[in-house]
Amino acid sequence: MEIPYTVEERPDTGLNNSKLGIWLFLASEIMLFGGLFSAYVFLRMGAPDGAFHEWGQELNIPLATVNTLVLITSSVTMVMSWASLKMNEFSKYKLYMGVTLLCAVGFLVIKYFEYTAKFDHHIYPSTNTFMAIYFTLTGLHGLHIIGGMIVMFYFWFPGSKMWQTEPEHFANRIEVLGLYWHFVDLVWIFLFPILYLL
Repeated sequence: MEIPYTVEERPDTGLNNSKLGIWLFLASEIMLFGGLFSAYVFLRMGAPDGAFHEWGQELNIPLATVNTLVLITSSVTMVMSWASLKMNEFSKYKLYMGVTLLCAVGFLVIKYFEYTAKFDHHIYPSTNTFMAIYFTLTGLHGLHIIGGMIVMFYFWFPGSKMWQTEPEHFANRIEVLGLYWHFVDLVWIFLFPILYLL
């Protein structure tokens, strides 16, 4: 059975189909990251005293702080891109979505420098439990960043033609993309203190 795309809210859920779909998807993502965070907590509790803290000192807190600011900025520009569409200002949408894409690229570039610094010091996922968790959590988060960038680029460039024919439908798609992007940012807000600061 095919579920048609609608821009109106459904009476049974109070959401349109795309928003309901993204919330269900994000629920599964919360379970995925929740399981990984739980594994981290149990492994840290079972580790020898100070072992995780000692290896946490190998992480680059200033770079991670910059990355946190970059992602928070990208969340703001994502909201502004959607708000620009709701105010019928397509050129501002293009500007804000472009800035969001640049922030995502910046995040990955900084993460690249972080990873290469670890590899240069012969620190790999196989080095110890902490580094295995670090690379798993940050690597999975990085894959989510890349996935979001692919969709952003599509709606920024070829997919933006929909604005000419179905502006409300297009604005709804950007809102759904924004919900995904805010989730990705929120995951980092949890990752940053747990891995880098504690």
